[in-house]
Amino acid sequence: MKVLPLFSLVTLCLLSLYSCAEKEAKKPQKPNFLFIMSDDHAYQAISAYSDHLIQTPNIDRLAKEGMLFRNASVTNSICAPSRATILTGKHTHINGKIDNHNPFDTTQVTFPQIFQKAGYQTAMFGKLHFGNNPKGVDEFMILPGQGHYINPDFITQKGDTTITGYVTDIITDMSLEWLDKKRDPNKPFFLMYLHKAPHRPWWPRVDKFKEYTQKTFPLPETLFDDYSNRGTAAKTAEMNLLYHMEYSHDSKIWPETIEEMGNVVPIVQNTQANIYNEFNRANEAQKQEYKPIIDAINEDFRQKWPSMTDKEKMTWKYQRYMQDYLGSISSVDDNVGRVLDYLDNNGLAENTIVVYTSDQGFYLGEHGWFDKRFIYDESFKNSLIDPLAQ
Repeated sequence: MKVLPLFSLVTLCLLSLYSCAEKEAKKPQKPNFLFIMSDDHAYQAISAYSDHLIQTPNIDRLAKEGMLFRNASVTNSICAPSRATILTGKHTHINGKIDNHNPFDTTQVTFPQIFQKAGYQTAMFGKLHFGNNPKGVDEFMILPGQGHYINPDFITQKGDTTITGYVTDIITDMSLEWLDKKRDPNKPFFLMYLHKAPHRPWWPRVDKFKEYTQKTFPLPETLFDDYSNRGTAAKTAEMNLLYHMEYSHDSKIWPETIEEMGNVVPIVQNTQANIYNEFNRANEAQKQEYKPIIDAINEDFRQKWPSMTDKEKMTWKYQRYMQDYLGSISSVDDNVGRVLDYLDNNGLAENTIVVYTSDQGFYLGEHGWFDKRFIYDESFKNSLIDPLAQ
């Protein structure tokens, strides 16, 4: 079995770029590139790979029109290091970005710089997660750090700003505005369209939140894994749904509900984050839309939790996790469709190479886990859809 490291994506892009340069005398028009990356989008949550959890028709369209890589992998299953590898084409120990905290070596050459040098107009909108302004892009609007789902802040060349709305829609609006009004039609373009979703704490847009809290999803075969054939790491990893997924921050339980119930077990060590970190970013009108949905979740929790077995509690948390995680992905797919429709309707589809990927995989209840980091398939393998491979 051959495994394609995700940083080979850089090679694929550049090979295509150089190939076009060699043929310039015969065909002067270079292809455009649209690079779409989401955050923590598990391949299990793309219906082109598996349709047991969600339908993603717009991302699937890319798979049908191009190549679906089934054994692509990351070299470091954590956000910023994986992104550094994608941007530089170098392993972590070479590019220096070893974790989410140490700064990126800004002397490294990134592949947008190579596109820019080759005469491409370049832009980046969404989540970079580096703490550095991007190199090799003519225009950018990026989220600071992890960013927020509701009324997000953005770093721009003209200064920081806050935009009212839902982050997945806003990033798409920015990208479409650049394509429609700011792009030079006489130049080929390279656009990085980078989603925050579906990163933790998984806040769907109100309509998706309402829709997905009514859904029930099939349980993974290994949801109740006891790790009997595994070493210490698997047994002690702090990413178990029952023991480590936070009630408020993740499952959307009001702190007041937990306080009122008085004896919510198992006890989960809470960080400083809770539901209000995101909810309080909403304006009053947005709060009035979200609150009834969250109240219904809390009432269900209040009524059922005290009498549940541990397996039932694990299942409840899994369903809540999938409802929010997949609801967030549904908006990503809808917005990818908006961009693909724009390319079709404006005569750009035939000469635009579209790549869809994520910065790594994610556990969707397999082995009882959420999160990533471990070199199991769900974390190490990654979505990669690339028409370059046709």
